[in-house]
Amino acid sequence: MKNQPKMTDINHQAPFLLSVSASELREKLEAFVADKDAFSPNTWRQLLSVMRICYRWTEENDRPFFPMSPADLRDYLLWLQASGRASSTVASHAALIATLHRNAGLVSPGTSPLVFRTLKKINRSAVVSGERTGQAVPFRLSDLTRLDACWAGSDRLQQRRNLAFLHLAYNTLLRVSELARLRVSDISRTEDGRIILDVAWTKTIVQTGGLIKALSSHSSQRLTEWLNISGLVAEPDAYLFCPVHRNNTAMINSVRPLTLPALENIFLQAWREIGPVVAAKHNKGRYQGWSGHSARVGAAQDMARQGYSVPQIMQEGTWKKPETLMRYIRNVDAHQGAMVNFMEKGFH
Repeated sequence: MKNQPKMTDINHQAPFLLSVSASELREKLEAFVADKDAFSPNTWRQLLSVMRICYRWTEENDRPFFPMSPADLRDYLLWLQASGRASSTVASHAALIATLHRNAGLVSPGTSPLVFRTLKKINRSAVVSGERTGQAVPFRLSDLTRLDACWAGSDRLQQRRNLAFLHLAYNTLLRVSELARLRVSDISRTEDGRIILDVAWTKTIVQTGGLIKALSSHSSQRLTEWLNISGLVAEPDAYLFCPVHRNNTAMINSVRPLTLPALENIFLQAWREIGPVVAAKHNKGRYQGWSGHSARVGAAQDMARQGYSVPQIMQEGTWKKPETLMRYIRNVDAHQGAMVNFMEKGFH
């Protein structure tokens, strides 16, 4: 059919593919889709997005869509680079294409030295040309303190909700999607009244034991105030954060959490309230104000400045790889590095 993706002839496949029939390939792909819940919703969305982009490229360039040969994957990755995609984005495309091949019972074309060299070349070219990994503008404790002074006790219910949300975002270092899933029933309290949150799962922690997050007394107070004035305190099945109607009442909801755009808008409103007049340094058209990742970045940087160790910060932010955290704190107290300290002592 005209709109069917072009498939590589399985009976004449290159050595990089495992021996598999067309029917087996279809069966494995169907099983992969059926088990999509094994992946986070965001990962699955990214995979589908990559597949759509890759499919359009194969159609326009008269290449087989699946399976891909190393030569076709190389050309696709080079096209992404020429189109202005960041090297990290190119690497992400290669990884997701590899995931699709592996789950279809095929050897990924990414294992080819040809593709390996291509990715190294793209990365080296990006570094030499001055590309740097983008980073969300940090939302720090000092920002939360200033915002607290503006919104605490506000007559506007939306501001009280936003303040409670930002307290949780900073205090827990949870991702916005993880905060959105929290329900009133996830709350318990210590003897002195501070709040304990039972987080069912995160992007990196998926286990039956879940994750426990404790709030400071100040953050506990702000969340408690929001629960009381919104009426959520009497709704255990409701999500902690819900829309606020323009008549200044909470639209209590237990069906679906706030959307990502709605949560991102909380950071945008905070930026408008106390953010600097001059926008942050332009970075790939992004990160010119606070965004959903800003509280994680700011909290990690604040902890690093206070001397907390990398393992301690990783535990708080549920990071699995030190490299991820180090990108967040790479500019924190760089002048106090071990070599600087060594040389300063040597010249005294």
